[in-house]
Amino acid sequence: MKNKTTHSEYAKLQDVFLKEVSAAFVDQAAIQKQWKVLNYLGEPDLQKAVAEYENFAAIFKQAGINIHHFPSHAHTGMDSMYCRDATIATDAGMILCDMGKAERRGEPLAAKETYEKLGIPILGVIEAPGTLEGGDVAWLDPKTLAVAHGYRTNQSGFEQLKALLNPIGVEVMQVDLPHYRGPSDVFHLMSILSPVDKDLAVVYSPLMPVRFRQELLARGYDLVEVPESEFDSMGCNVLAIAPRTCLMVKGNPQTKAGLEKAGCTVYEYEGAEISVKGGGGPTCLTRPLWRTL
Repeated sequence: MKNKTTHSEYAKLQDVFLKEVSAAFVDQAAIQKQWKVLNYLGEPDLQKAVAEYENFAAIFKQAGINIHHFPSHAHTGMDSMYCRDATIATDAGMILCDMGKAERRGEPLAAKETYEKLGIPILGVIEAPGTLEGGDVAWLDPKTLAVAHGYRTNQSGFEQLKALLNPIGVEVMQVDLPHYRGPSDVFHLMSILSPVDKDLAVVYSPLMPVRFRQELLARGYDLVEVPESEFDSMGCNVLAIAPRTCLMVKGNPQTKAGLEKAGCTVYEYEGAEISVKGGGGPTCLTRPLWRTL
């Protein structure tokens, strides 16, 4: 345990959970029933989505990362493919979230079943009236977790998380998110922040609270700025699989160039069906577990 941690967004990824598109989308009929309710930009094409996902997952296999899968579950829907959101990983065990999006309320308990089968401990559970989603949290360092206050994560959820993490020596920093496009939009903390090394983060500054941005700079972070033209195409949603080794949705050339200028190796995947339409990039599509120090 001493040489690995879950308290990082950038250390070398060793184990990751994925939920394959076929397990989440099931079939085209299920997609047709759900995509408008879930506020997707368009109806995903299952065949194209499966092909995209196979290429996405192949990047982890080629990197030698251990992949664990969440299976299909009767109480989850299309959005469960974005498996970061249902739980938070800590070195002391998993925390089950209480989803701010009502249609996703079954996902944490479904994830719990998988964790229990694998012998992964549960540290705690966020309970109503608290809401908390994994896309609203990001490790700034092994002892500091930034947590959004927005439409997906509320004050009660924040306080419950703080009560679980403070005893294990983790400081929880609250970050107030703007209204932006309102409660129906997919907008998380990681929509505007992706740490990719101990001192490097991808950010979308126009929607970033001033105090939080200043905090990142005070901590010594250099910032790769995402242009407005690449925000909706998820230029800011970047997954580090190792320090300065990143994975992002294809179609964000300026952000990619900024990362490469900062010394990063960047892998891309086609994500029109699995990412852009549902508003979930590579951080959303993964539940990282252990990273090697």
